[in-house]
Amino acid sequence: MKRRDFLTGAAVTAGAAATLALAGCDNGQSTAAADCEPGTSPAAPAIVTGKRQLKMVTTWQKNFPGLGTSAERVAKRIEEATDGQLSVKVYAAGELVPAFECFDAVSTGTADCYNGAEYYWQGKSVGFTFFTAVPFGMTANELTAWMYHGGGQELWDELSGQFNLKGFLSANTGVQMGGWFNKRIESLEDLKGLKIRMPGLGGEVLRQLGAAAVSLPGPDIYQALQSGAIDATEWVGPWNDLAQGFYKVTKYYYWPGFHEPGAALATVFNKDVWESLTPSQRAIAEQVCRTEHDYTLAEFNHNNSTALDTLTKNHGVILEKFSDEVFGGFRDASKTVLEQASQESEIAGRIYASFRQNLENSIRWTRISEEAYVNMRTGSAG
Repeated sequence: MKRRDFLTGAAVTAGAAATLALAGCDNGQSTAAADCEPGTSPAAPAIVTGKRQLKMVTTWQKNFPGLGTSAERVAKRIEEATDGQLSVKVYAAGELVPAFECFDAVSTGTADCYNGAEYYWQGKSVGFTFFTAVPFGMTANELTAWMYHGGGQELWDELSGQFNLKGFLSANTGVQMGGWFNKRIESLEDLKGLKIRMPGLGGEVLRQLGAAAVSLPGPDIYQALQSGAIDATEWVGPWNDLAQGFYKVTKYYYWPGFHEPGAALATVFNKDVWESLTPSQRAIAEQVCRTEHDYTLAEFNHNNSTALDTLTKNHGVILEKFSDEVFGGFRDASKTVLEQASQESEIAGRIYASFRQNLENSIRWTRISEEAYVNMRTGSAG
């Protein structure tokens, strides 16, 4: 028997039992029709669905600011919006499955949904990276425009459906920092042989430039940096980086990040589980994810500024801007990496083509709208 058929059948059985249990007489005396007094009849039954709890696994530390807390908010909001009929129990990285096993756990039904970053699953298909962030790609505003109105969600549905998954954007960190380094990066030569934690296609760009990029889950980064297993790391931005304590082991903090200009995070359901939810539960879960996406973007923008002050003023962190040479190297290598990614598979090619077309459209508008305004506001040349 298919899992979905079983779930549907179970829901019908439970619903029928609940209906019978709540049926009563017009005068409220008894639940059995035969026991009603003469002249009365069974009352119309109340329709009650059974409560259900889903298991959510995450790639984040428990209650980690902005990332772990966002997953908890998604769970809380779903339960509140469904009046407790649907609840979600959140498991932090390692509590039920390791961080990088969330995809397989949900795909196979070990867990019901996960909260994480889609570029962690680049090994499944490079197409997933476009739904988090790619080098020199879209800002948060541009990404949501593509996802909601430019065909991005439909392509994601097609790709994730191949793995029995259905996902939604549910958080965004905005533009990320360039990373933490144990030495100054003054030229492209300084990147060669550098051991750095950077997942996704950003890591591929660094490999093109001679660095040794690795992908590590959040809980493992600090120890790797402290022990010397890596020389540098990117994570998110000042708010999250302060919480991780990277300033304790390195002081050079580079900007801007080329690799994640508007990194989206996702809540992704096992497709059979998703389809077993009621239409109203699905609508609520989708809207909760969209609301949380906007909420976290504002949260990161608010907290990053104050956290940056704390890092520089209280902890002696040295802010450094990538040189034109280094940033130019990032840009050139990114073009090569993205072209290679588009050739991985037929669907990756279509995702890249759609992403590229929407990015080009966004660039034309962003240049004369937000970019132009910000430049005027700061007195910079347009």
